[in-house]
Amino acid sequence: MTRSVFRFLSRQPEPVEIASATHLLRLPKMSDYRQWYALRSESRAFLEPWEPVWRAEDMTESAFRTRVVRNEQEFSSGQAVPLFILSRNDNQLLGGLTIGYIRRGASQCCMIGYWMGERFAGKGHMAEAVKLVVPYIFSSLQLHRIEAACIPGNHRSIRLLEKAGFQREGYLRKYLKINGEWQDHLMFSLLPQDSFPTKNSSD
Repeated sequence: MTRSVFRFLSRQPEPVEIASATHLLRLPKMSDYRQWYALRSESRAFLEPWEPVWRAEDMTESAFRTRVVRNEQEFSSGQAVPLFILSRNDNQLLGGLTIGYIRRGASQCCMIGYWMGERFAGKGHMAEAVKLVVPYIFSSLQLHRIEAACIPGNHRSIRLLEKAGFQREGYLRKYLKINGEWQDHLMFSLLPQDSFPTKNSSD
């Protein structure tokens, strides 16, 4: 193996920072564990209805470190861009947004998923995060289509997507196993030509 090839295979992902005057989106770091653990723990009852079943080991520092390494690998391979959402004025972790299931070829598509700490929900933070990642997806990643799926009863998420310009496309039966049960989902999509509002809206 030549030295140049070795450097390519061993290099770390380039930093990703998507920022506005108030918010910063970046890849998770090992040093984020304490903030992440505290926010996820205090928001557990708020988040569980919309997420896969939480396992006890998922909250350990070891599991978090494994997740960060996997995030870096997925980012390096072009499969996903997992981001933490932070407040710029105090570096407070607010939640997360993942650009995942990136497909190239004829599709040029991705899917976004997100979560927000309970005490930060409904204050426009996720709306700002979505507004920041859309230009990144269409311009930097050069993708053609953004998809998002949510449970029909998740009215807050539906409002967020619709205010961001996403179009409702269909109904997916028993699409994902959420909180221990196979749940129906609504499918939304956003294309570059779809309008994207400039005003902030609550998440």
